[in-house]
Amino acid sequence: MTVAVTDPPAPPPVPGPPARTGGDFGPLARRVRDQGLLRRRRGRYTLMIGLNVAATAATWAGVGVLAAHGAAWWAVALGVPLAVLSARTGFLGHDAGHRQIAATHRVNRLLGLLLGDLMLGMGHGWWNDKHNRHHANPNHVGKDPDVGEGVLAWTREQAAGRRGVGRWIIRHQAALFFPLLLLEGLNLKVASVLYLRGRARRERLLEGTLLALHTAGYLALVFTLLPVPQGLALIAVHQGLFGLHLGASFAHNHKGMAMPGPGDRWDHLRRQVLTSRNVRPGPVTDYLTGGLNYQIEHHLFPSVPRPSLARLRPLVREHCASVGLPYTETGALTSYRQALAHMKDAGAG
Repeated sequence: MTVAVTDPPAPPPVPGPPARTGGDFGPLARRVRDQGLLRRRRGRYTLMIGLNVAATAATWAGVGVLAAHGAAWWAVALGVPLAVLSARTGFLGHDAGHRQIAATHRVNRLLGLLLGDLMLGMGHGWWNDKHNRHHANPNHVGKDPDVGEGVLAWTREQAAGRRGVGRWIIRHQAALFFPLLLLEGLNLKVASVLYLRGRARRERLLEGTLLALHTAGYLALVFTLLPVPQGLALIAVHQGLFGLHLGASFAHNHKGMAMPGPGDRWDHLRRQVLTSRNVRPGPVTDYLTGGLNYQIEHHLFPSVPRPSLARLRPLVREHCASVGLPYTETGALTSYRQALAHMKDAGAG
């Protein structure tokens, strides 16, 4: 069977029950292990983290320099690179959550707390809980929180119960999707705080303290460097574009792909491949998406370090072809079109 790597004209249909329910993943996993793709890339990650922290510090220094020379409104424009760098921090926190960076759980968790809670104000515990449930059952309504009940609807059944303003939003959700992502940066922070309610006291104390330090430090930095009007403008630009960038990087990975039904029992290979869509790689795409454009590979092998995903991709494509499993990879624009088409169809329910 030929591997499907062309741009399909429409989202693929939900496949029926798989022909086989196990055994197909093992040979691929052995090849991946034998080729050393599971090995940590500590040198690369040290460089990535160091450059990102240095660039973030330099950008904030630029805000201070511009403000000191009477160009405070020009300093607001630096909210754009700050948003891009914050998304890089988020991607690194994501990698730490999947234990891609260090060999031990303790070090990865420490990195996640520093990168997520302290630098971004996004709770590492909340993110890990939500994201691990997504990985376990991608696109499975009732199990995957990313397609659960919320402001938007991912199935016609979810849309059918909405009334009033909620119904209007659902009917127009495809058009509203990207504007709503401007609020995602704020949403991540609020969800991180709410998650701590009911958690163990030690977890509440640790993450709560780090989140509070982030908020106090961020506001102090902004309003020490800038007058209040420009400071508020910088926060709006930074947090709005951060949410848009981060949300857009995740948005097209699964929307419009197969959604398993309540009775479907797919093996790991089918559960991850059929529900995921790759975005064709390239230097710019790989950078802007933090490697999440290799979504099929990432879902099959979450602990494979991001710098190794490009080497993993041809192995997965070849294996999918050998077992007769569709491997969906499109360009970025086609991917967004398919995701938005799915949202429009779901909202019409």
